[in-house]
Amino acid sequence: MVRTLIRQIKEYKKDSLLTMLYAALEVVLEIIIPLLMASLIDKGIEAQNINQVIKYGIMMFVIAIGTLSLGFLAGNHAAKASTGFAANLRDAMYTNIQTFSFSNIDKYSTAGLVTRLTTDVTNVQNAYQMIIRMCIRAPMSLICALAMAMMINLKLSMIFVVAIIFLVTVLVIIMYHATKYFNDVFPKYDTLNESVQENVVGIRVVKSFVREKYENEKFKKAAQNIYKLFVKAESVLSYNNPAMLVAVYGSILMLSWLGAKAIVAGNLTTGELTSLFSYIMNIMMSLMMLSMAFVMITMSLASGRRIVEVINEQSDLVSPNHALTDVKDGSIDFNHVVFSYKHGSGEPVLKDVDLHIKSGETIGIIGGTGSAKSSLVNLISRLYDVDEGSVEVGGQDVRNYDLELLRDEVAVVLQKNVLFSGTILQNLRWGNESASEEECKEACRLACADEFIERFEDGYQTYLEQGGSNVSGGQKQRLCIARALLKKPKILILDDSTSAVDTATDASIQESFNQRIPDTTKIIISQRISSVQNASRIIVLNDGVVDGFDSHEQLLKTNEIYRTIYETQMKGKEEE
Repeated sequence: MVRTLIRQIKEYKKDSLLTMLYAALEVVLEIIIPLLMASLIDKGIEAQNINQVIKYGIMMFVIAIGTLSLGFLAGNHAAKASTGFAANLRDAMYTNIQTFSFSNIDKYSTAGLVTRLTTDVTNVQNAYQMIIRMCIRAPMSLICALAMAMMINLKLSMIFVVAIIFLVTVLVIIMYHATKYFNDVFPKYDTLNESVQENVVGIRVVKSFVREKYENEKFKKAAQNIYKLFVKAESVLSYNNPAMLVAVYGSILMLSWLGAKAIVAGNLTTGELTSLFSYIMNIMMSLMMLSMAFVMITMSLASGRRIVEVINEQSDLVSPNHALTDVKDGSIDFNHVVFSYKHGSGEPVLKDVDLHIKSGETIGIIGGTGSAKSSLVNLISRLYDVDEGSVEVGGQDVRNYDLELLRDEVAVVLQKNVLFSGTILQNLRWGNESASEEECKEACRLACADEFIERFEDGYQTYLEQGGSNVSGGQKQRLCIARALLKKPKILILDDSTSAVDTATDASIQESFNQRIPDTTKIIISQRISSVQNASRIIVLNDGVVDGFDSHEQLLKTNEIYRTIYETQMKGKEEE
């Protein structure tokens, strides 16, 4: 874990090293001040020598200015290093997430990934700033102060040693018990963020079903779980301050008592006792800083593990070493395919699928809910890999292609149509960054989207809200189809992506496809017979098994499932 995190420091190593250097120099200057104070008292004030008072006073002032300057420089470089480190962590996670296959994405919730990119990174950032500054400054200050105290009076400095041993023991016990609570609390943030995300995204549904009270209770429960764990963790950490006070005041009392006796016996001067008091405060402040750093590091360990988990996650779908870089045509072959979402352990969702589709064909896919229609087409663009058998595109196994090239040649319009905030033209160019405005308009004509775009006041410069919330479902679907067409793919998959348009528009879209992109293999998944009946051939899926594969007319004669769906839908139309 530590190695993975350290690799993300990258260009901020210099700032990190400068922070530690300035922190170390700051400590050196701070340690000198009590010695000068002792000399000022013994050689200046008690000896009534004003020149010595001025001399040591000026020296202390100069050193204090130097300490202040070094502290500022250390803080400045620590801020640069920690924020840069956090930026690199977020970038590394986000970049790796983009490589995830669908099965990798299924492993993490969206809310969980957001928590890791925000809360967890912030925790690690704060801990790193503590490490490069406080965890250098505090131990060095403690060691130097203890060494100087021993130089002044070895016997009295043993008071500090006992206090240090006591505090370290207490800190170890506190950290041991607090760690398990911090390990449990951050996964709870995932649940909290998931509740917020679901509520905000589905706010229209929440309000239409008057479920605000239910959602409030759900959120309160998630927040309460975090509250309880933090209370337990903070309850353990609360022992830190009492232990610190016991050590500080115990040391002051013992030093006052034994120091007074040493002065009376002539073994210690007043200035040296004053220096010892300064050093005891240095030691205790160092221990306090270390305890704060330990708390922060303990919290960040759980966050660090969650971050590293995402950075080190390897996509189970990668391009082969000598990948093919050309897809000959849009032919598709399923060769006795078996597929499950949990490879080797889950129940197969596709069972012995053997299909052969010619390039340029229009293929319909129909079947009941859960019949694995979407699972079948997801294998074509290699969003998942098969368990058994093979899927071939253009006569080659999809596992032999470069992934990006394959997905460029297979355009998919998914069930959940996603548009992004920006103009219509910007959204269309997701399909082809370099597409001209005329090419975008042509794609919209093919998708029958031009008719409503031209009615907008700003036309193709109309701004779409996040998720395309300011256009209707049917308009959103047609824009997504146009976006896919701009890729000029060899295979076009429409996964129930015309469900929100009327049958006349649906027929018009398909007619445009047949006339303008005859060489593109078109696969249309739909629940409506009218959407697939004009296809060259139709696949009938039933519980992951191909129950029929033929033309509309032949399936009506030979396939009971298809005939039942047809009769049910036709009967519904007649009743209407």
